[in-house]
Amino acid sequence: MTDVQATAVDIPTEDGVADAYLAHPADGRPRPAVLLYQDAYGLRPHLRAMADRLAGAGYTVLVPNVFYRHGRAPVVELPEFIDPGADPTIWKRIGPILAALTPDRIKRDSDAYLRWLADSPLTTDGPVALTGYCMGARLALWTAGAHPDRVAAAAGFHGGQLATDDVDSPHLEARNITAELYFGHADEDPSLPPEQIARFEEALTAAGVRHTCEVYPGAGHGYTQADTTAYHPEAAERHWAALLDLLGRTF
Repeated sequence: MTDVQATAVDIPTEDGVADAYLAHPADGRPRPAVLLYQDAYGLRPHLRAMADRLAGAGYTVLVPNVFYRHGRAPVVELPEFIDPGADPTIWKRIGPILAALTPDRIKRDSDAYLRWLADSPLTTDGPVALTGYCMGARLALWTAGAHPDRVAAAAGFHGGQLATDDVDSPHLEARNITAELYFGHADEDPSLPPEQIARFEEALTAAGVRHTCEVYPGAGHGYTQADTTAYHPEAAERHWAALLDLLGRTF
């Protein structure tokens, strides 16, 4: 692991300015770019720590506050350790913000994120990689589908609602994706039941997308979230191994 430097940055978008966290090796040399999509709890110390770990492996990592239309992070004030069971108001506050983040807005915002990364002196020329968590897994699919010429790899972990009956379900992006995908599903996740897992992989296979989909035994939705009750240490470390392996093959 190399030393890491991090800073807060602002990214102009069509709808305003997205605040973001940028982490990169401290030597300042250009590195392959990774766009990291947050979970629903938002940009917070846990995600910054994840970006730092990824940067320490040799990447320039951008974590945008995708809820920027509702304010700068933290958009929703949360405790240091998140336990929705102890505070049911958490999801009442997050729900409307999450619902407002439509696929069209994500695709529009992704233009700005990828353009910012392309212009940064801290990134190498060439394609980027994506990784997303919980809702961020959906965002990664929409971004990969909207930018097949820019995204070489995309990963998603404990993603929910990946293959629904909605007209804009994330799995329908398969026909547009050229990136290699890795998805680590949670074994105990009501937001992604077995029938959706099967539909998701069938769509990727039918579209000829290079992919690996694995179910992590005993892991629930949110297994990488070290600041929540959902955290599963073994599954979280397995995710790191899978993600770094994907990035290593891509770059």
